[in-house]
Amino acid sequence: MKDRTMALSGLFQATELVRQAATHGTWSGYAATTCLSSLLKVEAESVTDIFGSRDRLQVGTETLVSVLEGEARHIESLRYAVGLLQIERKFRRQGKLQHQVGEQLEQIATDYDHGETEASSEQAAERVAALYAESISPIKPRIVVNGKPQYLQLERNVNWIRTLLFAGLRSAVLWNQLGGSRWNLMFGRKQMLKDARDLLRG
Repeated sequence: MKDRTMALSGLFQATELVRQAATHGTWSGYAATTCLSSLLKVEAESVTDIFGSRDRLQVGTETLVSVLEGEARHIESLRYAVGLLQIERKFRRQGKLQHQVGEQLEQIATDYDHGETEASSEQAAERVAALYAESISPIKPRIVVNGKPQYLQLERNVNWIRTLLFAGLRSAVLWNQLGGSRWNLMFGRKQMLKDARDLLRG
């Protein structure tokens, strides 16, 4: 259950950072690097290997708790998360596309130092964003990101928004692999909230 909660926290961390980038033009670089690294962690033996320590998912876990408590301030983050879960179901059925995306992510991962330098992260985000636009964006329903035009028109912001959406999709795939379902979201909220709070407390 802890692993499933971490995967869901990864999803909400990505979508909350998308909201921040689109509406404020800034976002937590530390949290965003965690998302990028999770996407490019090609070989991992556990969920902890994918995300690192629990504190690296603090933004996502806090957002998840807020959403499960019914707060309205993260409604956009929730909307993006629901959209990614819909895309995940369609992506899961496209084996050829999954294979192609996996191969290209592996190529990007070979040149990425997992956040040790800002330049490496920026280069990886640019390449991931291009791959997202080519392979994931065409899947319907497309996610429409709401925000301020001055931020949505900046190439760096767009690159990171697409990268974060891709990382969110990766977390959605992981959540499904761990047994997550719409049934859990509809009827398992109380247990998920408890698990998320436990994750925050460490």
